[in-house]
Amino acid sequence: MLDNIQLLFDAPLLTTQLLLDGVLIGAIFALAAYGMALVWGVTNIINIVQGEFVMLGGYVTYQLYVWGAHPFLGIPVAAAVLFVVGYLAYRTVIFRVANQDLFISLLATFGLSILFQQLMNQIWSGNVQSVDSGLDTWYLFDFTVTVAQVKVLAFAVSAVIAVLLVIFLKRSRLGQAIRATAQNPQAARVLGIDTDRVYAMTYAINAALCGAAGSLVVMAYTIHPYAGLPFTVRSFMIVVTAGLGNLPGVIAAGLGLGAAENIASFVLGAEHRIAFVFGLLVVILVARNAWLGRHRKYLK
Repeated sequence: MLDNIQLLFDAPLLTTQLLLDGVLIGAIFALAAYGMALVWGVTNIINIVQGEFVMLGGYVTYQLYVWGAHPFLGIPVAAAVLFVVGYLAYRTVIFRVANQDLFISLLATFGLSILFQQLMNQIWSGNVQSVDSGLDTWYLFDFTVTVAQVKVLAFAVSAVIAVLLVIFLKRSRLGQAIRATAQNPQAARVLGIDTDRVYAMTYAINAALCGAAGSLVVMAYTIHPYAGLPFTVRSFMIVVTAGLGNLPGVIAAGLGLGAAENIASFVLGAEHRIAFVFGLLVVILVARNAWLGRHRKYLK
């Protein structure tokens, strides 16, 4: 491990390669995390099934690829399919736990995550899958640094979706209703906003974001039915670090997590990559709790 750390300082181009790959994949983390922040901020539900939505989006693109469609077509199709899945999930399960105790919503979404895992395992088996995007690789600095074009595409698509989402939330009537409900649901009801519809649409939009993210993941990396939990943990970590409703913070935290995860994977070994993610979550939660403790004020 110490040799690898020393190598990071002795070979700056290697460090550049690791940081570049990490930042590019971090954009996908940020995309999924913003969906979780949206649901958490509006419905007060921590969506444990977030990672399974990402995997399901990847499988939609994979199935289109098997049927002969170009993987790029999978991005909008996966988003549309997951929008419907998310809407149905809300109308059948989530609406029963909205505005209730946080522990109940955690159990409900955890149960959904297990259900989706088993369904994906039954339909596509537990084998690792990926699709060939057909894109090439750029070589920089005399072939010492490589940039996979599919990762650049993933970064660009994530950025475009984030911008479109911001415009949607600020300009559309539904987006303004979502923002109003997030700020004060009772006042929103008084003003005539159908908050139940807002909750359902927010949950569906989150699922659509996860579907697009999953489509990018299956093109840039690999998927399997039980790989969703790390994406849930990453999204939770990013939201806790950035705070609810803070899109620039979510993007910065997502990119930072991607870079840190890639560096840690090189230093500790690829087999410890997920362990690093879970360990970092513990550190962030402890640090966040300590920070909040110092700023907590009591009414006298």
